[in-house]
Amino acid sequence: MYQSFDKTTSPDTAAPRLAALRAEMAAQGLDGVLVPRADAHQGENVAPRDERLAWLTGFTGSAGFAVALAEEAAIFVDGRYTLQVRAQTDTDAFAPQDWTGKEVGPWIAERLSEGTIGFDPWLHTPREIARLTKDLPKGVELRPLDANPLDAAWSDQPAPPAAPLVIHPLDFAGEAHADKRARLAEDLRAKGAGAAVLSLPDSIAWLLNIRGADIARTPVALLFAILHGDATVDLFGAEGRTPDEVADHLGPDVRIHPADALLPALAALDGPVALHRASAPVALADALSHVELIDFEPVHRPKARKNDAEIAGSRAAHRRDGAAMAGFLHWLAEEGPTGRLTEIAIAKELESRRRTANELRDISFETISGSGPNGAIVHYRVTEETDRTLTTGELMLVDSGGQYLDGTTDITRTIAIAIGEVDPDAARAFTLVLKGMIAVSRLRFPPGLAGQHLDAVARVPLWEAGFDYAHGTGHGVGAYLGVHEGPQGLARRYTEPFETGNILSNEPGYYREGAFGIRLENLVVVEAPTVPEGGDLPMHGFETLTLAPIDRALILPHLLTRDEREWLDAYHARVLAEIGDLVPPATRDWLTAACAPLSA
Repeated sequence: MYQSFDKTTSPDTAAPRLAALRAEMAAQGLDGVLVPRADAHQGENVAPRDERLAWLTGFTGSAGFAVALAEEAAIFVDGRYTLQVRAQTDTDAFAPQDWTGKEVGPWIAERLSEGTIGFDPWLHTPREIARLTKDLPKGVELRPLDANPLDAAWSDQPAPPAAPLVIHPLDFAGEAHADKRARLAEDLRAKGAGAAVLSLPDSIAWLLNIRGADIARTPVALLFAILHGDATVDLFGAEGRTPDEVADHLGPDVRIHPADALLPALAALDGPVALHRASAPVALADALSHVELIDFEPVHRPKARKNDAEIAGSRAAHRRDGAAMAGFLHWLAEEGPTGRLTEIAIAKELESRRRTANELRDISFETISGSGPNGAIVHYRVTEETDRTLTTGELMLVDSGGQYLDGTTDITRTIAIAIGEVDPDAARAFTLVLKGMIAVSRLRFPPGLAGQHLDAVARVPLWEAGFDYAHGTGHGVGAYLGVHEGPQGLARRYTEPFETGNILSNEPGYYREGAFGIRLENLVVVEAPTVPEGGDLPMHGFETLTLAPIDRALILPHLLTRDEREWLDAYHARVLAEIGDLVPPATRDWLTAACAPLSA
């Protein structure tokens, strides 16, 4: 099993660990310290060594931020984690706070008029620190630290990861890394930069057609790189873990260095230098204080524009994944109502079915397997302690994905564990969520629009009923890379316009605390703009990649328009056509019934 169901943290450790941190703060003359979820690469997933927020507070979510002062402490989380944080954290030690990215400074300002707040310059970005500084009183100093006081308090902190690099085959990458380097170096020169400092592991992995295993669920190595205007690259942190075949693949234009050679190399650069202030750590900006900096990340957008090979790979991965999902959903339909299944058993069964084709490299994130009230915890992670047995009449929310060499998948289905009628309130909410997902799937929109413009499309059916959900409608997805990828996304915070080839999730939801959670998620790819029949202007559309049936038992057909029913029938016909031959006969029979026209 890739997934573990052990409970890795406890609220009981928060208070003593906070006391240990405060002792280190006092030793360094600090009145407070910032503790982010992020590592030096600002990744959503971090290595065990970098699980500082979880170690300190007990909170294991993928986004969060803590502030420890001498007398008070708080943990900031967004709407996905409001229930989870209270379950995992000692709220007497860390007061939970709503977080949209702007609340940390005012919280500190209300409690501290003067003093020194320390921060690790490898764990925060220049943009983040600049924004926080504006919100603090003039008497409060933000001080970059040479030594992180939390690391000093964490006596058994794991060692840094150092897994070997591997080649990502050209058949899946679709473009040689020499061509990528040349193309992006030209972009650099056009920006007036002689070099770009890259700190995002997925950017480096994509640029050089390599992958790694430094963190779970995302096949990257934790490296830094400098892309020069002549298309050569200096790669830092790869020494000692670059096998001969990878060195041959990289060639003489990619120079391998130890991690500690990075700062001297930055000091030797002449400007201007491109550095992305929203993702690079403060430590890199400080090391480049002698040159002009251009706020630019050259890999972000090209990486997000999937090429033909990457899109073909994603389609193949989704057919394989869809066959596994069909077998799983068939099994769940038969076994769910028996009263014998638990959330852990469901997660294990789904992973085992993904493994059947022997092409699964990892799951793309920890499977969210939430029954009944646990489904209302948006990013619920089942453990041996929280595991529930399914009962008839409940909803089961399963959000999961796979990492395959040819693509990354992410799918959510909500299923009724019932014989006969289902809860009418749940069916109504499910149908409204489905209407939102269909609205995005059918959308045509002009070039230049971003997630902030389209997010509301999925919410309108819910808004009209007085409902909403406290997360974005979708996120970017990588090509055998991170299941969450920027710079595009389908949410209010995303301002980067969509481009042909972007792969995104489409996942509206509804959550009733203490009762159930509903989410439906398909991945889509942005199609090249074409002029609709009879129209004047070219419009983008979405091609749905995910192939798995949607539970008919929860659909109220009278709430769907004719166009919505036609879309759903066409989607199910495509699911049957594309994966029907990949599943055993019994599952094909079940799939045929599950994909029958809604009017049937």
